[in-house]
Amino acid sequence: MHPITVLIAMLVTALLAACSDATEPAPEARPVLTVELVSAVREPWPEILVASGEIAPWQEASIGSELTGIRLDEVLVNVGDVVSKGQLLARFSEDGLRIELAQLDASVAGATANLERAKADLSRADRLETTSALSEQALLAYRIEAKAAAAQLAFAQAQRDAAALRLQYARVVAPDDGVISARTATAGAVNSMGTELFRLVRQNRLEWRAEIPAESLRRLHPGDSATVETLDGLQVTGAVRQVAPTADSATRNGIAYVDMPAGSGLLAGMYVAGRFTLATQTATVLPESAVVMRDGNYYLMQVDAQDRVHEIKVATGRRQDHQLEILTDIDTAARFVKSGGAFLTDGDLVQLAPGESVAP
Repeated sequence: MHPITVLIAMLVTALLAACSDATEPAPEARPVLTVELVSAVREPWPEILVASGEIAPWQEASIGSELTGIRLDEVLVNVGDVVSKGQLLARFSEDGLRIELAQLDASVAGATANLERAKADLSRADRLETTSALSEQALLAYRIEAKAAAAQLAFAQAQRDAAALRLQYARVVAPDDGVISARTATAGAVNSMGTELFRLVRQNRLEWRAEIPAESLRRLHPGDSATVETLDGLQVTGAVRQVAPTADSATRNGIAYVDMPAGSGLLAGMYVAGRFTLATQTATVLPESAVVMRDGNYYLMQVDAQDRVHEIKVATGRRQDHQLEILTDIDTAARFVKSGGAFLTDGDLVQLAPGESVAP
């Protein structure tokens, strides 16, 4: 066959194939994903202030020795023991103190007898004054002796009271209800006055000392609600007792003191995060699952009347119960992909789940 004939045949075949391809319909676009839709709602949401701080005793009492040179005979409590006001915690040796008290009782009795004798002598001298049988100087001497005897009795009584007080100090008692948080008392030790024996968390009350930026302190008031959460998920709600009037010059933070309920399971010394519930404000809210994070930004996937997705960049705010506040102004009538938006891109076609519809 002639080469020109072969070439013509090939061109005709190519033209026929091209015409055939042009007459075939374009493939129909298929949905990328079946989705549920959700609309934003406006709800009253409390404003939340987040903070962190230490759990500490409301007040901690230091219980020390008020005796010097006396042996500690018995220690009756340990760290963690719950005690009541007036309960015996420890006892010092009382033998020497009781002997001292008995001696001073005898001194008081002797001084009392001397005063009685001096009063009797002065009474007789007063009766003789009118008879001139006693000189003025002798009468003055009787009066001075009576006053000296009274002073000696007062001194002896004071010494006796001091000894009785030392005997009382031999019994170390709890100054208030609470729990023992520290113990340094050791049986057999001879302590000096002022040595700490125990520390007591008064009334077993704990507080959260929340560190608050200075500019936010004025937003807190006594009675405001606060909730702390530990690393193991324990949540405890308390109330603000007072707010510090000053801020730390180094950190620029102030302290909010939050009373924690008894039996909360919190321990003094824990460092926890928490939040304060402030005034209620209206928020535009969507489920957290409807918000997609890409490249450090947040997006919503809006679905139009043709079931096409449009990516909308938004700013977010507070979180609460798996709901997220949308700070960007959005139409509450618009429909957004409820979940799975991370698998979609701008312009994708989606299929609506049964029962779903898009508002025109």
